[in-house]
Amino acid sequence: MKSAEKFKPSLVSDETQAISCKPLEGLKVVDLTRHVPGPYGTMLLADLGADVVVVGGGGSPPVGEVSGGKRFVALNLKSGVGREAFYRLIQWADVCIEGFRPGVTKRLGLDFEMLSQLNPKLIYCSLTGYGQSGPLSHAAGHDLNYLAISGVLGSMGPRDGVPTVPLNLIADMAGGGLLAAFGILAALHERNTTGRGRYVDVAMVDGCLSFMGMHLSAWKTPAMPDRGLGLMSGAAPFYRCYVCADGRYVAVGAIEPDFFARLWHRFELGNVPDHFDRGNWSNIEKALSESFVKDTRDNWVEKFAAIDACVSPVLDPHEAVTSSHYVQRFGQTSSVSPVIPMFSNQVPDQTRKRMEDRTKDILTELGFSEEEIKCAAPAPADLDKFLTWPPPLK
Repeated sequence: MKSAEKFKPSLVSDETQAISCKPLEGLKVVDLTRHVPGPYGTMLLADLGADVVVVGGGGSPPVGEVSGGKRFVALNLKSGVGREAFYRLIQWADVCIEGFRPGVTKRLGLDFEMLSQLNPKLIYCSLTGYGQSGPLSHAAGHDLNYLAISGVLGSMGPRDGVPTVPLNLIADMAGGGLLAAFGILAALHERNTTGRGRYVDVAMVDGCLSFMGMHLSAWKTPAMPDRGLGLMSGAAPFYRCYVCADGRYVAVGAIEPDFFARLWHRFELGNVPDHFDRGNWSNIEKALSESFVKDTRDNWVEKFAAIDACVSPVLDPHEAVTSSHYVQRFGQTSSVSPVIPMFSNQVPDQTRKRMEDRTKDILTELGFSEEEIKCAAPAPADLDKFLTWPPPLK
């Protein structure tokens, strides 16, 4: 047998051999989505090097925080030249992603059946709340609705209170944008073998239900008897947050016996109780609550720094993006940062292309004359009028 040395990976992290190219450089994406889920997914692709062209010219404005690293083109798809420009983009592209309700793209002549005739290798992704089939497929919705339908919302929050809304992270970002990017990359991998494109139907409710996999089997069992009573719901005293002397919080995730024992011994609370026995939970919670409230959050973090007990500070968002951990890994961050998987031989890149209208440049690349460009495009997109977040609530 050959020695293990022969089988060492060739891509070993080495800052002296760092390269500037990104894994998805050369991938061409046409983005018809708006709001957050689709743009978040294509932002991930752009951060990995894909050339993402966002087609606008009407409808709701894009959200600036998830629009970095992309090129924008304004097209009047009702004009002959504008539609021809779009079709040339499709012939140029590897991927097209849209977020209309089912049936809309077919009426517009922008559906997979039509566009795959122009480009048989096209990966076409439809990203919707409820998917392309089922009784809810045409219903309106937002992240909160998809959480409700999938059982996620019904499992979150206190036992005797209303369900807790986890921002719009689960359905929009993870079940929508992230899974769309995952589906697109899977279809591209398949295309390397078949040479053919693929239609990808991504539904945010499906993503949410998938995330519930391990919890669905635990529902109504001792591990998760009801909302607010599960092992990971905050009811267990070894998996919850505690208030400190300064009103800030620490998060304790000491599930395993070794972690819990270290936590208990740090406070010199005597013999370690069986923390999996629910009969002990009230006494454990009382002891830990009385201990943590004696000092400030940051002091506790310092005291636990060398102790593997799964104790972390609960950081506000502005603290998180300036924490030493993230700054060391990615540099100074703000807003939606291009935080992507770390690849060997890859230099972390915090830069993004400037957001600006590139209609003339893109249509020129596609071979249109200046006169044709005037007919193909409405007024250039005013990217200063992006939908900002948060909205201007009064």
